[in-house]
Amino acid sequence: MKRAFHSMLFGSIFLAALAGIAPAAQAHNRSCSQAGVAGKWGYTYTGTILLPTGAIPTAAVGSFTLDAEGNISGTQTRNVGGSVGEETIKGTGTVAHDCTATYKVDVYDGLGNLLRTAVLAAVFVDNETELRAMFASLVVLPSGASLPTVITVNAKKLHSEEKD
Repeated sequence: MKRAFHSMLFGSIFLAALAGIAPAAQAHNRSCSQAGVAGKWGYTYTGTILLPTGAIPTAAVGSFTLDAEGNISGTQTRNVGGSVGEETIKGTGTVAHDCTATYKVDVYDGLGNLLRTAVLAAVFVDNETELRAMFASLVVLPSGASLPTVITVNAKKLHSEEKD
């Protein structure tokens, strides 16, 4: 009787362990895609632009739409060193199966003038519903000056891309 109980207990523990491992293995095997990340997103970014004259704090809040081909379009309100402005963003990017991504984003003023271009290194998390990114480069126009930055981005999917 004791032996049967121990066998049953061991079997239950073994099955429970397998049940715990299976979802973890499945989660590890998940991959991301352009279509999977497509949708409407809300985001903030915060950080610092590093100039020879000193560090300038920067922040923004906005929303963008990301389509299944990797095109981005949206708007943001940004603050650079206390100067607030409304801007339009447009860009393109690629998503790898491991959920990492790279985006090139152009930023325009209200008149449609290109102000700057940022390249972002990103990763999608939480089943493609959240995005973490950092500015890998920032080029300010018209001078073409590349400015060092420490800027991070956090985004949350508001809803998936609508199918026509």
